[in-house]
Amino acid sequence: MGRRPIDPESSRFPSLPILLAGFFSFAAVYTILSVVLNPNNSPAAPFHGSAATLQSQGDGEGGDGGCCRGIEKLELWGQAVKWGSEFKFNSSRECCQACKTLCSGNQGPCLCDSWVFCGDKEACGPKFGECWLKKQKDVLDPDRQGAGETTMWTSGLVFGRGEGIVGLETEYGTLHIKVSLPLSSFHSFLASLIWSNCAPRSVAYILELLTLRHCAGCQFYRAEGRGDSWDSEGNHIANAAFGPPFALVQGVVEAQGTPFKRVEKEACPTVRRGSVAWVGSGPEFFISLAHHPEWKHEYTVFGSVMPEDMGIAEKIAQLPTKPDVWNGINVSVLQKPVPLMFRRSQIKRQGDL
Repeated sequence: MGRRPIDPESSRFPSLPILLAGFFSFAAVYTILSVVLNPNNSPAAPFHGSAATLQSQGDGEGGDGGCCRGIEKLELWGQAVKWGSEFKFNSSRECCQACKTLCSGNQGPCLCDSWVFCGDKEACGPKFGECWLKKQKDVLDPDRQGAGETTMWTSGLVFGRGEGIVGLETEYGTLHIKVSLPLSSFHSFLASLIWSNCAPRSVAYILELLTLRHCAGCQFYRAEGRGDSWDSEGNHIANAAFGPPFALVQGVVEAQGTPFKRVEKEACPTVRRGSVAWVGSGPEFFISLAHHPEWKHEYTVFGSVMPEDMGIAEKIAQLPTKPDVWNGINVSVLQKPVPLMFRRSQIKRQGDL
């Protein structure tokens, strides 16, 4: 959605006049979606390419209840709850669902928070169909036995009630947020990673960020309020424009010295107020301040800001900005970018998902 044109990448579509003439209506809608968020039209951060080549990877509405995905070529370790040699299924989804069944109660910790499945008949041999259900010592830092092309397993995480919550530190916040973080001069807002089964690769990257001591280069750089188009609950006002402003704060989470591996397009439910989603395949991301059904299912959503913490995102959206134009779309860029960093959250609130 919005890339700052800095190289010839932005002009490649005019070289296909016949294609554009045949699909003008589609191209018009797609262009609007493409330019709202992407700040760089460079090969290092492609949007059009990632959206086109990874389109088949995305889901529709998705959601934690309907998703059960894992990461191939990854074997998680941990204490076994169910032994795969005696517990077999025909698909990784069934294995995932079995783990979720042991983590569906409202009381007590999850009996299973990770699963490992062997689904490659040729590579697995007699182990084909084995489903190992496991319990991690630290679900935010799961034990890994192996990863890579030589690994025949598929693994995933399951977050229970009150788990899978991380803190995204900024220099802005509200005093009612209870933060047990070492940097007392920072506040945080919490994104609930309930999407571990819908966007496992995205969540895995966020968990990697938790291990970093710093995240130089991670920042919010664009901020646009709800304007006169959306109410305080994120509902679109009848007959109002859909932007600009586009009701979002946008940033990047690629730490200097830590190369970012593009995330395959995963679950793409409708963007709602509080949704945390990638722009294309990352590392650029945004937090939506409003419901955006008009964006269809274009973006991988990997988290959701807790409603009581949206005031911080709203505050960032009101910071001084300067106008800019990205591919013909008016945007608002922060005069001073806001540094950010992911941290563990030690807070479990009543009713957390």
